[in-house]
Amino acid sequence: MNDTLVLTPERILEVTEDVLRRYGLAKATVVDVARALDVSHGSVYRHFPSKASLREAVAKRWLDRVNAPLQQIAEGVGPAPAKLERWLRTMIAIKHKKVADDPEMFETYLTLAQEACKVVRAHKEGLIDQVAQILSEGVKQGAFQVADTKATARALFEATSRFHHPAHAEEWKDPQLATRIDVLLALLLRGVEARKR
Repeated sequence: MNDTLVLTPERILEVTEDVLRRYGLAKATVVDVARALDVSHGSVYRHFPSKASLREAVAKRWLDRVNAPLQQIAEGVGPAPAKLERWLRTMIAIKHKKVADDPEMFETYLTLAQEACKVVRAHKEGLIDQVAQILSEGVKQGAFQVADTKATARALFEATSRFHHPAHAEEWKDPQLATRIDVLLALLLRGVEARKR
C-alpha cells in the first residue's frame, strides 16, 4: 500500500467513479476505492469522513459537470430569447445524452442524486438562478415582459421537467419527442416575450 501518496479529493472522486462503474452502486465500497488507489481506506476517510459523504461528493461532481455548459450559456452575451432557448435545449440534450451514452452509470448517478437531496436541491436552485439571470437580461433588453424573474424561471424549469428530469427518462424514447419539445419551447418563449404596444 502506498499511504505516502498525496491524495486529493478530485483523484478520489475520479477513482470512485471507476469503482462504481466496475462494481455498481450496491456493491462498491470505500475499501474498493482505497484498493484501486493503492492506499488504506483510512486515507480515503481523511478526505471524506463517511461513505455517504463520498457518495454525495460523487453526485455533486456529476451535477457540476451538467451545470458547466449551462453556466457558460447563462453568462454569455447575446439576445436573451435566443440564449434562453439555447439554455433550455442544452439542458435537455445533456440529460438525454447521459442516458443514451451510458444508461447503467446514469442509473447509478440517479440513485446517488436521490440520496444527496441537499446537493440536488442546490443544483436545481442554481439552474433556476441561471434562467432568472437570462430573464432579467431579457427584461433589460426589452425582449421579455416578466414581473418576477425568479418565479418565472422556476415555472419554466418545472414546465420543461418532463424533458430533463431523470424520472421521465423512459419517455425520451418517444419518436415524437423532438416535436413535442419544439412545441413546448415555442409556447413558453412566446409566454415571456414582451408585448408590442
